[in-house]
Amino acid sequence: MTVAEQNQTQLNPPYGGELVNLVKTGEERAALLKLAAELPDVRISPRALHDLELLATGAFSPLDRFMGEDDYRGVLDDMRLADGTLFPIPITLTVDRDELPKDAKQVVLRDVRNNTFAIMDLEEVYDWDSKEEAQKVLGTTDARHPLVSEMIRWGDVCISGRLQVVDLPSYSDFVQLRRTPAEVRELLGAMGHEKVVAFQTRNPMHRIHEELTKRAAEQVDGSLLIHPVVGMTKPGDVDHYTRVRVYRALVDNYYDKDSTLLSLLPLAMRMAGPREAVWHAIIRRNYGATHFIVGRDHAGPGQGASGKPFYGPYDAQELLMKHADEVGVQMVPFKEMVYVEEEDRYFEAGEEPEGSTVLRLSGTQVRDDYLSQGKYLPDWFTRRETSQILLEMYPPRHKQGVCLWFTGLSGSGKSTTAQIVTSLLMERGRQITVLDGDVVRTHLSKGLGFSEEDRNTNILRIGFVASEIVRQHGMVVCAAISPYSAARNECRKMVGEDRFIEIFVDTPVEVCEQRDVKGLYAKARRGEITGFTGVDDPYEAPRNPEITLDTVTYSPDENAQKIMEYLEAQGLVLPAHSNGVHQGAN
Repeated sequence: MTVAEQNQTQLNPPYGGELVNLVKTGEERAALLKLAAELPDVRISPRALHDLELLATGAFSPLDRFMGEDDYRGVLDDMRLADGTLFPIPITLTVDRDELPKDAKQVVLRDVRNNTFAIMDLEEVYDWDSKEEAQKVLGTTDARHPLVSEMIRWGDVCISGRLQVVDLPSYSDFVQLRRTPAEVRELLGAMGHEKVVAFQTRNPMHRIHEELTKRAAEQVDGSLLIHPVVGMTKPGDVDHYTRVRVYRALVDNYYDKDSTLLSLLPLAMRMAGPREAVWHAIIRRNYGATHFIVGRDHAGPGQGASGKPFYGPYDAQELLMKHADEVGVQMVPFKEMVYVEEEDRYFEAGEEPEGSTVLRLSGTQVRDDYLSQGKYLPDWFTRRETSQILLEMYPPRHKQGVCLWFTGLSGSGKSTTAQIVTSLLMERGRQITVLDGDVVRTHLSKGLGFSEEDRNTNILRIGFVASEIVRQHGMVVCAAISPYSAARNECRKMVGEDRFIEIFVDTPVEVCEQRDVKGLYAKARRGEITGFTGVDDPYEAPRNPEITLDTVTYSPDENAQKIMEYLEAQGLVLPAHSNGVHQGAN
């Protein structure tokens, strides 16, 4: 019996569905495109497009549509669809209610480039609450969680109904590695093993991952599916182009080709920790896996505003283990491995020979001690091919992009300090782009008002521009009040966690009023201006910024020096010589 046949016989209800309502003939497609031209549009986000693709290919089986309200409520409260089937993550399509034409029976789902992907029968339109979903699914409403911060851009209602899929997204990269669940199951079945271990990854693979995956396949006497996510992952992750080059080099040179399959998964991750681990196992079941490797803090987004991780290190393993029989996928724990120099091999932590030399490298050491210095990583840690690829894509730390985000009340001293820092950075040889809040409103955000929605729009525009500059290894200085923590954290997510430096200019409102040469605070106190931050509109101070400035005790020049010292310590600027020439100039 093949793996695909086992998938259909071992589970109740069966997973691993085939293509969902995808038109198969040119005539059908032409007819649907003609109909689509007469229907109202719904623009879907990149996240929703990834979801649509995996719905259409059966990767989210037994789902065949974006969730209706009964399924949605069941998933939020009990991790189950309305019929009782285990499914831990809501798959919904949100829109703004006022964008839905009245009495519309069908809508066309298009992407931002106006490509047509599906026609949806509008069978349900229902309300949802972002805070409720965040608390129940993610276990937090902390805006430092990347999905929580993203929700501020989602619509206010969910829509659902039968889908007629016209096209799947078209990719030009790694086309030979992009396969549907049915195609993957067929290839796995041809390998002849009853068991398949799937490995989820969104990071480059090093020797420890290679060792673990090989051992896992050997342990179950089965095939290995290396199944990296190439959709939306954690902001700041290594781009999928670089990662897939690494995966392909490893599989081509160091894995058994008769029992190893590399295939890409266009999934939009939620970084939902334990619930996401169960979801990932269900998805891999649909692709033919019988076992699934789960590591410490699986699908965890890192630390929240409190400085503590969102999830416990073994929460994901425990939740999947609890539901493994129902899912039909057994959990293989990602055990901690250490390299023993004398033996020239890896051991499970705690099983290394007594008195042996154990070598480890942290992520910080990988970045700062090797890649940022242009050095190959040690051969015991990673393959030379991996080092070469990462070095090609990873410039030295002092040449990497970074965003300095100044936030604080009007009159706090943001712009003044930012101007001084800009000059000091240019003195050190860095080219700077400045995005000042007032200037942005004059140009990029001309016409926006000061409602919460317009303010968020303004800040997100600044964040988007900043993210593009940082992506191209530029340094950008942003100085805007940015009063709402959710919008700031969404900008952090767009830029990347390790590329976003939040600088809280912590000046009391009474001091800001004393400095207010424009008289804006006085006008706000008199009611001549409404919605003024710090008077009749709130300012949500950062809970855990990288830098906090005291502008009462310290001058702008002193605060600027504090920022420069931080940037030097992080390796983002080279130290200055006493003669003003930065290191590395010759």
